[in-house]
Amino acid sequence: MAIAFEALGKHHDRSRFSCGQADLDSWFRRRAGQDDRRDVARVFVATDSELGVVGFYSLSAFKLELDELPEEIARKLPRYESGYPAALIGRLARDVRMRGKGFGEVLAVDAIRRILGAAETLAVLAIIVDAKDERAAAFYKGLGFAPFPQRPNRLFLLASSAVRGLEKM
Repeated sequence: MAIAFEALGKHHDRSRFSCGQADLDSWFRRRAGQDDRRDVARVFVATDSELGVVGFYSLSAFKLELDELPEEIARKLPRYESGYPAALIGRLARDVRMRGKGFGEVLAVDAIRRILGAAETLAVLAIIVDAKDERAAAFYKGLGFAPFPQRPNRLFLLASSAVRGLEKM
């Protein structure tokens, strides 16, 4: 199995993709391309030469407010009224055919690497995810993300921690 990651294009057949969650499947099939064209999100797909699209994720810019961050991080930052730059992994899903293969982690790592590549040019303090449920939150916690104090299903990973984590891989 040779997986390739690339930007979503019209040539990608999204009709066969199913992650088992109707709202994610529907967004990917019907709105992902529109969100990408409208500059709301950049959508990337993982493809297999035999299976087609086997995963996707979306990335967007995000603004953090100081009062959202845990106190131990917030107290180390300058006080900017305009907020702090972050990147959002808005949606991430793997096809049911990839279950049990650790492919969710492969998708997340590719997304994080792509964000860190952009962070060489554009400042990114943290990477943000909104977990759909407790199972998704546990998945992200396993990757080193921590919950925001006031919103436990919104999690973050400092970009500096992501760099260190990838260096160990």
